Amino acid sequence: MTIDEIKKVLLEIIQDIDDEADLENLNPADALRDQLDLDSMDFLDIVMELRKRYQIQIPEADYPQLATLDSCVNYLIPRLKAA
Repeated sequence: MTIDEIKKVLLEIIQDIDDEADLENLNPADALRDQLDLDSMDFLDIVMELRKRYQIQIPEADYPQLATLDSCVNYLIPRLKAA
């Protein structure tokens, strides 16, 4: 998958979890939780949806690497290369 495809998937997942999320003004370098008011369950829903769609395991120790849209993309690039 390309960087743009990964971003699109992440934004789709976020939109599915929170249909009122303001994705238009999302700064890819700022924390998603702060910008979108995501709670722990929302964050876990994102992780679980990635697991369901792409059969990737994201260990809890790696969760801090998923803080921003940019860091999510960087983390997922090698894991979704074949997808």
